Amino acid sequence: MTDPAGTRRQFRFVRFFAVLCIPLLLLVFPRDSQAQFKAEAPQARVEYWQARLASMEAELADKQALSSYRLVFLGDSITDFFLMGENLWFPGVTNGRAVWDATFAGQDPALKAINLGISGDRLEHMLYRIQPKAQGGLGQLDHKELKPDYVVILAGINNSWASETPADASIVAGVKALVASVHARQPKARIILQSLMPTQEVARTRNIVIPVNRALKAFAEQDQQRAYLTFVDLYPHFLTPEGSQNSALFYDGLHPSEAGYRVWRDVLVAAIAADRARQAVR
Repeated sequence: MTDPAGTRRQFRFVRFFAVLCIPLLLLVFPRDSQAQFKAEAPQARVEYWQARLASMEAELADKQALSSYRLVFLGDSITDFFLMGENLWFPGVTNGRAVWDATFAGQDPALKAINLGISGDRLEHMLYRIQPKAQGGLGQLDHKELKPDYVVILAGINNSWASETPADASIVAGVKALVASVHARQPKARIILQSLMPTQEVARTRNIVIPVNRALKAFAEQDQQRAYLTFVDLYPHFLTPEGSQNSALFYDGLHPSEAGYRVWRDVLVAAIAADRARQAVR
């Protein structure tokens, strides 16, 4: 005569063993060698921004290299993707890596740069990254070996999604806070504050991008900022003659294509050269 309770206990034990041990066996004997697709093999989830932050922190830990950087780029995905060649999400799309390597990788020591852009970052996230460690931030601009001539800022467009109200005022306030924090961290560096680029969304560009750019230009021209801050208006360089976004310079209506990065590079390098010339005659 069988014991139903005992049978149930045995069944539960076998089921428990299978649930617990089969995943462990897969770790010990992975199927990677047999897998035809990534979806078939175990892989830990690491978000893009986490990997990007880790690589950035490794760069910032290289004390010898830090002293050679004359430019620091600070921003979101538009800045981040200056370092990306083949786009990770859009097959066949090329971002700005070749442009970066040709100009900011050190061939001209005066333009050698470190890129502190992270895809998805909003203004508050950049503020956190440059906030001193003693205040709970990452202290990314506080390395004593990092003594750039310029900090190049392009930031704020991500705050136009899930935005505070009014969106343009919140973005302007956040950019001003970012400029103030950068200046406090790197008081000897000049800051290049760039305008937002046009988007393919007419309403977003009209209601947010244009008012933000107008306010940032006025802010940069105030006497107390002019001593260390230069405004670079990228916006008109990314328009068609009719005044809409030039789609040939973007691949998704927001992020520049390789051609767009060339335009950005040319405008920025010319602005830095002009600023250096102005400083030399003062």
